[in-house]
Amino acid sequence: MKITGIELRRIAMPLVAPFRTSFGTETERDVLLVRVVTPDAEGWGECVAMTAPLYSAEYVDGAADVLRRFLIPALPAVVDAHAAGRALHPIKGHRMAKAALETAILDAQLRAADQSLAAFLGAARDRVPAGVSVGIADSVPALLETVAGYLDEGYARIKLKIQPGWDLEPVRAVRERFGPDVLLQVDANAAYTLTDAPHLARLDAFGLLLIEQPLAHDDLVQHARLARRIATPICLDESIESAEHAAAAISLGACAIVNVKPGRVGGYLEARRIHDLCRAHGVAVWCGGMLETGLGRAANLALAALPGFTLPGDTSASRRYYTTDITPPFELHDGHLTVPTGPGIGVDPVPDILREVTVSTEWIAL
Repeated sequence: MKITGIELRRIAMPLVAPFRTSFGTETERDVLLVRVVTPDAEGWGECVAMTAPLYSAEYVDGAADVLRRFLIPALPAVVDAHAAGRALHPIKGHRMAKAALETAILDAQLRAADQSLAAFLGAARDRVPAGVSVGIADSVPALLETVAGYLDEGYARIKLKIQPGWDLEPVRAVRERFGPDVLLQVDANAAYTLTDAPHLARLDAFGLLLIEQPLAHDDLVQHARLARRIATPICLDESIESAEHAAAAISLGACAIVNVKPGRVGGYLEARRIHDLCRAHGVAVWCGGMLETGLGRAANLALAALPGFTLPGDTSASRRYYTTDITPPFELHDGHLTVPTGPGIGVDPVPDILREVTVSTEWIAL
């Protein structure tokens, strides 16, 4: 497949409500989209980097720069997704930028072959259970009202963002209000240290599915120690950037569950490798989210349909984050979202909506 050009498009997507985590509050997503154009098809990829390097070292301006200066020039004359991965491998890091480029190439490749991403990856289901991530609220009553709304919508699992000072009380309140049958988990986004182990052990009383990334993103050893001191299963997110990282975490006993975010690990091919590794070792995986638009959400649903994804992911409906998505909206049905079956990622941007939210475009001819 020969690429004739690549478009880098920045769009601004206001969130329906502020989304607060332990590392900051987002009110709008600054999204970098990558569009790959070939003689036979075009493909889309979404970069999940944030405006500032808070979740990880990557940020949107940096992703655009590394794509422009290093990643796109490194592509071979004739390319598919696997060849792109080999060509980009020598460039260290920048996994979110790599993932966006790889996804756009893979989307174009599969559209030309009339194959869906779900079929290409090995999906085993045509719909997946949807969970929802609930940010840190202004008060416990406000949190309870928010959670009640999501349960009324039919979400299969609730994830609460926590941080020191906002953990035991909100979790207890949610559990007491909605009962023991609600699938409930928490996400710390690396807000604690190992000295907090006795405090985190108090979460064991609430029957949580897991605690996600309680400690530093770059410390597997401390997570392994924490795992021996609490009963709640530990899930790693920021710590897992590759299949090699997943293998090390499993060997150390640092986690029982892995949150697979394709953007964080460099793309859907690496995400599938992590899925295969974890499945072989009996480690559960689920598909995380980064407030994606419909383009990223469609691709995540294809991944979440693989057989090893046994826990509901953060693949929420479009209206969880956006009043108007740039693709036809993904809607919740009986707690599930339908996996796209069209060629490639299976969805396209709505031209008028995309035009309205576009901030800038850049065309790179190849």
